[in-house]
Amino acid sequence: MNDEFPHGRFPREQALQLDAADPLRALRDQFLIPKRGAHEQIYLCGNSLGLQPRAARTVVQEALDKWANEAVEGHFTPPVQWLDYHALVRDALARVVGAQPHEVVAMNTLSVNLHLLMVSFYRPTQARSAILVEAGSFPTDRYAVESQIRFHGFDPATDLIEVQPDDETGIVSMATIASAIERHGPRLALVLWPGVQYRTGQAFDLQEIARLARAAGANVGFDLAHSVGNIPLQLHASGADFAVWCHYKYLNAGPGAVGGAFVHERHARDATLPRFAGWWGHEQATRFRMGAEFVPSIGADGWQLSNPPVLALAPLRASLEVIDNVGGIATLRAKAEKLGAYLEQLIDARLNDTLQILTPRNAAQRGCQLSLRVLGGRERGRALFEHLESIGIVGDWREPDVIRIAPTPAYNRFADCFDFVEAVAAWRAAQ
Repeated sequence: MNDEFPHGRFPREQALQLDAADPLRALRDQFLIPKRGAHEQIYLCGNSLGLQPRAARTVVQEALDKWANEAVEGHFTPPVQWLDYHALVRDALARVVGAQPHEVVAMNTLSVNLHLLMVSFYRPTQARSAILVEAGSFPTDRYAVESQIRFHGFDPATDLIEVQPDDETGIVSMATIASAIERHGPRLALVLWPGVQYRTGQAFDLQEIARLARAAGANVGFDLAHSVGNIPLQLHASGADFAVWCHYKYLNAGPGAVGGAFVHERHARDATLPRFAGWWGHEQATRFRMGAEFVPSIGADGWQLSNPPVLALAPLRASLEVIDNVGGIATLRAKAEKLGAYLEQLIDARLNDTLQILTPRNAAQRGCQLSLRVLGGRERGRALFEHLESIGIVGDWREPDVIRIAPTPAYNRFADCFDFVEAVAAWRAAQ
């Protein structure tokens, strides 16, 4: 049990005291909190869809007004020209993921970016044709790697290697990952691994995984859908070849938001690297000459296909500004660790006969999310989940018996954690 938050006589008052002392308490006011009736929801689902920054509407409206007043000239007129709109988020994104600015680009969606970068970095041969992933990977990754393996004429039955978890919690230790890479190393063309596993909430040592993969002779890429904006990242230092992610979870850029990609700088000027080319990936200086020869832009921009979707990128600008204004991911992470520790303690103290925490107890091995197995089976789990939903407590469900709860530091409070636990305890007592 975590002893950082000793129980007092009035535990909810303790939560309110923690909120009053929180240096980020005012940040919540910069987001729109959905309501259930007259009351704000207890929204603990930022791992699935982040809340809307209040500033998003202003930034989108600016783009709409520019379109109305300038039409096509909006591509070229200051102060915010559409031609370089994706560049407006480049530096802030680089800070979030620990990369150099030219190594990142906001474009497409995660699944599209994953396929585009696998075109470049999954180059199977008869000797090296396998892709290594974690068992139970998110369907996007599973479908993408299976289809890429088949596209190249190989068989997923033999060339998709899934690393099984250590035990029934779903956790995969670094020792297990290292053993799998060592065992299959001579066959590996690519290691594709998550930064945070979506179902368990486990966070991984990406730098060590990249080191192991590259030492085995394989390329390495990361799916950071549940990592970006959640945990500190150092993509450049990791040495990974590529990474992909979405922006609609912890970066609060809206449903179906434009995704992001990282390509390590060692590939920045390699025009011979195979890729599916598009006009907007052509170097900007000669793009409008409409030449027949593709000359890729330096860095991640060279993987772009189409011009930036301005209306879709605008909310990301607003969200990244919020993060920068509070001091970056490190500031948010410090609060996230305290929220997670507090929720963990409350569950241990009050709900250990109802919920099993699957997510690692070590804060360095998890992000905001706690994955909670409902003891008693699927039917009981669904009943609890639906009850919480009916009273305005929003988490999300993963089959067969897991509720994911993510106290997100940008807008969640210690009182939200307390109220969640109180609601589960009341439901249990009523059974």
